[in-house]
Amino acid sequence: EVQLVESGGGLVQAGESLKLSCAAAGFVFDDYTIGWFRQAPGQERERVVCHTSSDGETSSLDSVQGRFNISNAKNTAWLQMNSLKSEDTAVYYCAVLKGSHMNRCDHHGMAFWGKGTLVIVSS
Repeated sequence: EVQLVESGGGLVQAGESLKLSCAAAGFVFDDYTIGWFRQAPGQERERVVCHTSSDGETSSLDSVQGRFNISNAKNTAWLQMNSLKSEDTAVYYCAVLKGSHMNRCDHHGMAFWGKGTLVIVSS
């Protein structure tokens, strides 16, 4: 059974950093499209950053470029978030899809999802 468990969320001040983790059970990140998404209160879920583990391709939301970085090892993916802003406040989810499918890295195309971790950035 494929499971994803996010951790690392919390309350931080604007300008600080957080590193979110996504632990995988039931598979390894050898050839997957890995995505981090977020959903703020009253808003739709949006794609933050997507990454294909086989070739290292990465695509990021414009507002997080240069601040957020995705990486992965065998069983864990991370989202390093630097220079956090109040508008980054949201529940953050990791999601995966087998294979390299950057064009399907959205909230409809991903196959498996974690339950999310809450990030609150106070200004």
